[in-house]
Amino acid sequence: MPDRYDRQTVFAPIGPEGQARLRASAASIVGLGALGCASSTLLARAGVGRLRLYDRDFVELDNLQRQVLYDESDVSSELPKAQAAARHLAGINAEVAVEPFVRDVNAANVRAVVSGVGLVVDGTDSFETRLLINDACVEAGLPWVYAACVGSAAMSMAVVPGKTPCLRCLLPVMPSPGSSPTCDTAGILNAAATMAASFQAAEALKILAGRTDALVGGLFCADLWSGSFDLLPLKRSPDCPACVGRRFDHLSGAAGGRATGLCGRNAVQILPAAPVAVDLEGLSGRLASLGKVRHNAFLLKFALDDFEMTVFNDGRAIVKGTDDVARARALYARYIGT
Repeated sequence: MPDRYDRQTVFAPIGPEGQARLRASAASIVGLGALGCASSTLLARAGVGRLRLYDRDFVELDNLQRQVLYDESDVSSELPKAQAAARHLAGINAEVAVEPFVRDVNAANVRAVVSGVGLVVDGTDSFETRLLINDACVEAGLPWVYAACVGSAAMSMAVVPGKTPCLRCLLPVMPSPGSSPTCDTAGILNAAATMAASFQAAEALKILAGRTDALVGGLFCADLWSGSFDLLPLKRSPDCPACVGRRFDHLSGAAGGRATGLCGRNAVQILPAAPVAVDLEGLSGRLASLGKVRHNAFLLKFALDDFEMTVFNDGRAIVKGTDDVARARALYARYIGT
């Protein structure tokens, strides 16, 4: 009987030594949406020894278009994504130890998320969480691989602290809420998600197999609808507050937003780290096709299904219809963006 990894070990850049390294390695995957599903599948099939899975959400019907690990039984069972992903990955490769964690990754627990692994894989949909991962990994000297997708666009880059630029070299200031499209406001081509995840998984395998010399050293960008592909060379910023200045604003919570339940109101208030100017008219246009929207010069109200979100022009929001802080943060990230 052929070995499970025959086709991979015969690939010279990995070989038997690289495969043994993969078997002995561990990775944390944060976020199990479209990116995390595809990346975790590829890493499990490649024989990465241990995968820790983190996600705060549950499987819904509209996930199935692009989140390739799940099926309709996960939807009908209302399974948390981490649990559903762990079950499917165990069926793909029983040799891989899979540990699911149904939780929100935040400043209070992110050090535990990056501890005891050789790599972190970004499957999130939030700049705030990505910058938090960046802080934690740069502080620990741990590699991580960023990826993102929206519409038909895909991008990814590997971060190796001390050797490559980190995410704050590119984003010294967090984008304002509502300033960037999300999958819920701009849509997503499922092939764009798997393209970003494929590049991400390849960079992750290089790191875990001990072949960091083969990293591409830039930001991979593609648009599958227009057929454009590019690799943008990047340099470490001499003014980067994280990898140069060793100032970890997101890790300390100084740069992260805050969310608190509002007693007796079945609502959660979300505060950005600092007041920002939100383009309420532009945000209204992006949300108009998704639910009921109305706005004035001071605030925007967006109602969909069983929740209503009021967004103020300084980035603050009140999410009515839930007292679950993690759920409110997820809704804010989904529709407002960060």
